[in-house]
Amino acid sequence: MVTAATLYKERLFNTPNKLSLLENHVLSLAKKYNWQLEAWAVFANHYHFVARGLPGAANLRRFLTHLHADSARELNRLDQTVGRKVWYNFWDTKLTYERSYLVRLNYVHQNPVKHGLVSVANQYHWCSAAWFERVTPAAMVKTIYSFKIDKLKIDDDY
Repeated sequence: MVTAATLYKERLFNTPNKLSLLENHVLSLAKKYNWQLEAWAVFANHYHFVARGLPGAANLRRFLTHLHADSARELNRLDQTVGRKVWYNFWDTKLTYERSYLVRLNYVHQNPVKHGLVSVANQYHWCSAAWFERVTPAAMVKTIYSFKIDKLKIDDDY
């Protein structure tokens, strides 16, 4: 699981166009670097994703460095602020226990609800919840969504 935040938690990706820019970079570069995204959510000042490295996957740091450089450059071009530092850091956790993995899948899907942006996760356009509900058997969706996330400690109080 990866979490990354903008510098000073500034809400730089603050329009639908900018959120789409970030989400598109996450999706396209994950594919390029052979990381299979299983959940993602992007916001004005941070993002989360859960991914699995496929055979031949590039180093995660290399993927994230490319993601942050490209998204910052494009955002700065849009905002006419060339050279502005956009990203602060990222935190990654290797998920080795199935329960931990399933809880974090639910956490990432439900994050837009946690932040008060929507009442149902699949209504948030820049999150994988709607996609997940379409491609995953209903019983599995129900199981994953049943995992409690309220005690999970992830620094995203943005």
